[in-house]
Amino acid sequence: MPNDLPIRKIIHVDMDAFYASVEQMDYPELKGKALAVGGSEKRGVVAAASYEARKFGVRSAMSGMQAKRNCPELIFVSPRFDRYKEISKKIRAIFYDYTDLVEPLSLDEAYLDVTENKKGNPSASLIAQEIRERIFKEVGLTASAGISINKFVAKIASDYNKPNGQKTVNPEDVLDFLKVLDIRKFHGVGKVTADKMYQLGIFTGEDLKTKTLEYLEQHFGKSGSYYYYLVRGIHNSEVKPNRIQKSLAAERTFNENLSSEIFMLEKLEKIAKEIAKRLDKSKVAGKTVTLKIKYSDFTLQTRSKTLAYFVSDHTIILETAKDLLYQEKMSNSVRLLGISMSNLNTEDNKTASVNNLKQTVNVQLKFGF
Repeated sequence: MPNDLPIRKIIHVDMDAFYASVEQMDYPELKGKALAVGGSEKRGVVAAASYEARKFGVRSAMSGMQAKRNCPELIFVSPRFDRYKEISKKIRAIFYDYTDLVEPLSLDEAYLDVTENKKGNPSASLIAQEIRERIFKEVGLTASAGISINKFVAKIASDYNKPNGQKTVNPEDVLDFLKVLDIRKFHGVGKVTADKMYQLGIFTGEDLKTKTLEYLEQHFGKSGSYYYYLVRGIHNSEVKPNRIQKSLAAERTFNENLSSEIFMLEKLEKIAKEIAKRLDKSKVAGKTVTLKIKYSDFTLQTRSKTLAYFVSDHTIILETAKDLLYQEKMSNSVRLLGISMSNLNTEDNKTASVNNLKQTVNVQLKFGF
C-alpha cells in the first residue's frame, strides 16, 4: 500500500442516555428507576429513556402513552435543556484539551480527530479511555466511545460496548468488521433502501461488497457509489469543527387535539416566533419553509414551499406556514404542529466527487491505534 496517503484516527464519543442520566445525577431519588425525559402517559413523545426504561422497550421518539404501556412503573420528567447544554459545554471543554478538531453532532455526541493531538499520544484508544475517565470524574456521567480510521466505523463502534465502554476497530480489522455488519447499520440506508436491498439479496456488508459499482449505481443511482466505497472502508468525510447547519425546526405537541384552524394559527404564530428567534441567534436565514402536521391517529404529513429569497422574519414564516396549512383540508384533528426552515444561507452544497473517493481507495491502514 502507498505510504503517502492521509492517515486519520477518529474517536466518536457518545454519552450514555444523556438527558436521563443528567436527571438521575441531579435527583438521586431517580437513580435505578425507569425514567423517561419528555412526554407523559397521556400525551407527547419521549425525548430520552434511562437504561432501566429501555429494558422494557421504551425508546426515544416513542409516544408517552406507548411507553407507559410498555413500562407501567415509568416516571416522566420534563426536559431541562439549559441544564443539558451546561453539562455539554463541560464535556466539550474536555475534548478541546486533546484536539481542536471536534465536530459536535448534538449535545451528547461528537467526533474527534486525534491523528495529531495536543497530548502527543499516538494511541487513539488510550486517548478515548482517558477522555471517558475525565468525563466521569469531572462531570459525573459515563460515556462510550468508538475508535477507528473514519467517522462511519467509529460511530458504529461506539454502540458496541454501551454503556460505559469503548471499542476500537483497528485498521486491519475494518473490512472484517464491515463484512458482518447488518445493512441497516450503514449510514444512508433507511427503511425504504433496506427493504430494496433485501429484495436484491443484500443483508450484510459481505453481500453488499459482492455487488459491482455499476450494479449499485443502476439500482441506487448516485448513492450506489457511496455504498460501494463505504463497504470497502472508504469514508473520506473529515471532522469539521464548524459543522454547517442544514436546518432549524420547532414543534409543539398539544395537550388536547386541535380541530379548529383558528386555534392552529395561534399555535403556528408562537412556533414561527420561536423559529425566527433561533434563526436570529444563529445569524442565518432560509428559503424553504416546511409545515409538519401530526394527526390524532398519528399519521404524519409535511408540506413545503421554497421562496425566491432568504427570510428570517417571523411574519413571513408565519404567512408561508398559513398558506401551507390552507393548502389542503385537514383530514383529522391535530396533535402536533411544527415548522422547519431549510435551504439555509450557510449551506455548502459542495460534496466530494466520486473521483476523490477513488483516490482514497488505498488508504494506509497500518498505523498504531
